[in-house]
Amino acid sequence: MKMDMLRCKSPEMVRKEISVNLLVYNLIRALMGKAAKHIKKNPREVSFKAAQETLVSFHQTLLGASGDRLENLIVNMLEIIGQHVVGNRPGRSEPRAVKRRPKPHKRLQHPRAQARRLKKYQGKKA
Repeated sequence: MKMDMLRCKSPEMVRKEISVNLLVYNLIRALMGKAAKHIKKNPREVSFKAAQETLVSFHQTLLGASGDRLENLIVNMLEIIGQHVVGNRPGRSEPRAVKRRPKPHKRLQHPRAQARRLKKYQGKKA
């Protein structure tokens, strides 16, 4: 859910960012539970990624809908989520490694206007 790097700087905003991400995570899990109930499966059998992508694709449509149309959209969304079932995969093992590669550039530790004047940020000119 792209939480590997938090974007906020103050401790208060970092807490808010984490809280919002947990809220969205729980919303997706609840949606998976409803989809599983709708298709009569176990919630663990429903794909988290498919539920997340389906929610994102339905987001704007759901905001503009009301009444019976909203209910029909939700049922449609649950059916789409229910189509992406993941089974029990015994013995599955994924390698644990960090994919983020170090950048070949120095970290910018000054305002850009000031950094343009400092020699430590001047790259090699060809």
